[in-house]
Amino acid sequence: MSAIRLARGATGRDVVVKFAGCYHGHVDALLASAGSGLATFAVPGTPGVPQSATDLTMVLPYNDRAAVERVFAEHGDRIACVITEATPGNMGVVNPEPGFNAFLAATCAAHGALFVSDEVMTGFRATKRGGWGLDGAVEGWVPDLMTFGKVMGGGLPAAAFGGRADLMGMLSPEGPVYQAGTLSGNPVATTAGLTTLRLATDEVYAHVDAVATTISEAASAALGAAGVPHLVQRAGTMFSIFLLEPGSTLTAVRNFDEAGRQHLPAYAAFFHAMLDAGVHLPPSAYEVWFCSAAHDERAVQHVLDALPAAARAAAATYGTPA
Repeated sequence: MSAIRLARGATGRDVVVKFAGCYHGHVDALLASAGSGLATFAVPGTPGVPQSATDLTMVLPYNDRAAVERVFAEHGDRIACVITEATPGNMGVVNPEPGFNAFLAATCAAHGALFVSDEVMTGFRATKRGGWGLDGAVEGWVPDLMTFGKVMGGGLPAAAFGGRADLMGMLSPEGPVYQAGTLSGNPVATTAGLTTLRLATDEVYAHVDAVATTISEAASAALGAAGVPHLVQRAGTMFSIFLLEPGSTLTAVRNFDEAGRQHLPAYAAFFHAMLDAGVHLPPSAYEVWFCSAAHDERAVQHVLDALPAAARAAAATYGTPA
């Protein structure tokens, strides 16, 4: 919300471009096609959000360069910013195609708009350098503004945004763009967050990455052995398992529409079988599996032991032998 206000204040423009399936917080203007919880219940938005709240939000298909080019050709002088998750995780892990984020950054710059990278989920999680560490460090794109939350709070509620010095200098009290909050700078949450980030060493990230590899590969093997059509998509320490519709020919999930082509009864059966075995997965097929330093060898083995039976439960929903 604050990053969007700043982008509008800095550019003097009102229109925000987002992508279907990307979630950017509990903000009325950005709840259109927001993925995750909304997608789970098959609703495009939520009651209580007036049409006027989303009139200045344009929603495009993710990974669609042509759609971005068209909207800038038609509305470029009205667009304040493009906001996207660095790597979307609210429709499952959907990786940006090579060069897509760099393309967005360049397109925004060419039209005087700002590129806002939402790292609330990926920041300090996907890699030590967040989602940006997956492609930005290689491709050289740099967002104008970034948003953070979740991991940076160390288990307590905390969030932050930052960006170019000239933009941040426009915030009150030094600049004209209002920014304040009852919980801003909360000392307990800030201390917890700083402590967490200091403890998150390279060795910790290497461990968590190895856990993600072990579990995701074992899950894929179990599902394959049970005959369940599926895809596993990863973004550093995060991954998603898409249980596909019968006869699906998908080789990768690239956008929200393709993320919706799942056999949801299979995920429900898989989820409940794992839950019965004492493994708590994301309750939605559109959410992401998070690994952490707390997943030691014993915990990982517990997950691995539960996978074959859960895969067979998923297979049974296709009407095939389990």
